[in-house]
Amino acid sequence: MGLKGTKLYSIFTFTCPRCQEGRFFNQKASYAKGFTDLDKRCEICGENFEREPGFYFGAAYVSYALTVAIWVALYVALTVFDLIGLIEFSFFEDGFLFLILGIVLLVVLLPLIYRFSRIIWINFFVKYREDAIEFNKEKEAERKSRRNAVDGDY
Repeated sequence: MGLKGTKLYSIFTFTCPRCQEGRFFNQKASYAKGFTDLDKRCEICGENFEREPGFYFGAAYVSYALTVAIWVALYVALTVFDLIGLIEFSFFEDGFLFLILGIVLLVVLLPLIYRFSRIIWINFFVKYREDAIEFNKEKEAERKSRRNAVDGDY
């Protein structure tokens, strides 16, 4: 059984959360120039990725959680390495080492943290649908009819 149809599939492949086929970011590579550029819409199903102004501010909370997880993982890794005798590490004596390694790790992982936080955030609000193309066409037609009805009232 594959992951297709799950939120994890969309998150780890950086694909559209609605159809899980179209790409979410303009650049496929996380470390290429323009790694922050989002597609405006999915090229397969037409899902709008620019949901509303300020929508991705909430991704900062996801980014914070990922950053905390990285710091905790670094601490656990250094402690385990100390326990098995690969290095000597004590948090209170080697705090500077911990700080430098953490900062370097975060700088190196910054593009991935950015991308993961955005794709995780939109996956909170968009559900996978096998009929995504038809669903989005119906949604767009409904929006247009509402706009026309509102414009006709004036």
